[in-house]
Amino acid sequence: MQGKRATDLAPITHFRSDRISLINGRYYFDTREGQLHGPFATREEALRAIDRYIQACQLREAMAVRQTQQKRGKADGITG
Repeated sequence: MQGKRATDLAPITHFRSDRISLINGRYYFDTREGQLHGPFATREEALRAIDRYIQACQLREAMAVRQTQQKRGKADGITG
């Protein structure tokens, strides 16, 4: 999958992989940033946590874009 995230300097190829690990009978997921999240009792619980994590990341990114746009608007004398 080729694409460019907001934090990437240039488009790169991202390879999808199984981000869920089973360690000592508990499930964990890791992020592209190298963070390990868990433990979770089941794989399904870990999958739901991944969905929540992605939604939170997307929300933070949208808020950052909105704040940047608002700052630019204020700098240009535009209010809204």
